[in-house]
Amino acid sequence: MGLTAALMRAAAARPQVLLVTSPGGTAVRLAVEAELRSRDWPLASTPAGADVMVVAGPDCPRLRSALGRLWQDMPQPRAYVRATTADDVPALLDAGRACLSSPDRQRAEARTPGCEDEGPSGRDDEHREGCEGEHREEGQAESGHGRSGGGPRDQVHRESGSGDLGSGGEHRSGGVDHEGHEGHEGSSGGEHRSGGADHEGHHGGPGGERRNADADPQGPQGPQGHHGHHGHGGHHGSGDMEMPGGVPMAEPGEDRDGLTLDRLHLPLGPVLADWPAGLVIRVVLQGDVIQQADLGELSAGRVTDPFWARPWILASAGEPVAVGEAVRRRAAARLDSLGRLLSVAGWPAEAVTARRLRDDLLEEAPSSVVLSRAERFARRVGRSRTLYWLTRGIGPVGTADARAAGVSGPAARAGGDVPARYRQWLTEVLDDVRALDSTALLDPVAWESPRGRWDAERPPSAALAGLLPGLLVGAELGAARLVVASLDPDPDELSAPSLEAARG
Repeated sequence: MGLTAALMRAAAARPQVLLVTSPGGTAVRLAVEAELRSRDWPLASTPAGADVMVVAGPDCPRLRSALGRLWQDMPQPRAYVRATTADDVPALLDAGRACLSSPDRQRAEARTPGCEDEGPSGRDDEHREGCEGEHREEGQAESGHGRSGGGPRDQVHRESGSGDLGSGGEHRSGGVDHEGHEGHEGSSGGEHRSGGADHEGHHGGPGGERRNADADPQGPQGPQGHHGHHGHGGHHGSGDMEMPGGVPMAEPGEDRDGLTLDRLHLPLGPVLADWPAGLVIRVVLQGDVIQQADLGELSAGRVTDPFWARPWILASAGEPVAVGEAVRRRAAARLDSLGRLLSVAGWPAEAVTARRLRDDLLEEAPSSVVLSRAERFARRVGRSRTLYWLTRGIGPVGTADARAAGVSGPAARAGGDVPARYRQWLTEVLDDVRALDSTALLDPVAWESPRGRWDAERPPSAALAGLLPGLLVGAELGAARLVVASLDPDPDELSAPSLEAARG
């Protein structure tokens, strides 16, 4: 017993964290990423290597099944925490580590049966449909929402030891699977390349090999797809036949060259690493080429707080917002998108640089402190020949076509492929950093939000998401991840924005 406890304490000294973001959880995700960097806790690339699963954001019943099987794939000792506010994050990470080092808690978790049909909470009747993030009842309260008795450690024990996450649904990560599994085995029987190295990576430049587990077997309404060694339901295409472990049988079909090849139906999303939280794209694959792509339901069916568009929501309601405040948020949003793209492309060092610059902007760092670093970052990324050759020719969108589709912002101005879009982001980040000191009032019509011209009735992310199916058809699976990352629609914009939440 003493030796076991000592080994568990040693293993918990620097736990690996599997970070999952639920819709509406952007602010919490940012807080978790910053806290993990400050503690030097690594992000896990697969559930098999994870010690603590952290869900950032409100409860989303439609994701419970995916979270449940992800939880099942984590080895013991393990812990689960959900942070619903940024203030909860430090205490909950401490609580997760405490749970890892407690043999009693781990034994209790091992004895608790899973809830195979109810989703991660095991109590669907206590929640409304959709991603509403309601306060839980006593004994079930999520972090930061009035727990009755017990601190964060008790909450971790309840959630990791009560079978709350014991139901099905894989959580796949594109690229390196930091919220997923071991590669993309279900689509064609082997690994796929995704434009570069493992984005948890161990090398400082783009272009190395990385594992690509792009598809999550969960759509927004529950089990829909099949992927890897756990996928779900065989209700796509021709049949209900499934392989052991839940992977549906591939169905034959003609490809674009007139050959008859197996076709797999896979949903990409809704929970992948470096993927817009909640976005689902259902694709038909032959080999690693996408033959058909369709958007899933875009709206979460609830009122949300689009974190990145918050200044424009307030200004549209007539509240005074300084231009400097708005462009600070916009530059941070584009750095967040750049971090996502660089991570998918396999350049982890510069992805971290982008995220640190993002966090400095959100922490009110002055222009004089950020500008020189942002300029160096823009030169390194914008002039990288490796990154350019890796991404050139992928997902081209002409300016006229973009505007005809209702797209505004950098994606329309770039008028080109993935390199054109990330270079446009870099240029506009520098312009915004230079304008941080502006005290003029924001005109939401004259000043674009991060994704484009703000319109609450048709947010700019709706047009960006609408481009994706046409761009993905004919693309390899790895290239598809780059296309999505280079457009980076924000699903939080696609539900009714809440002025009260934006006031915050």
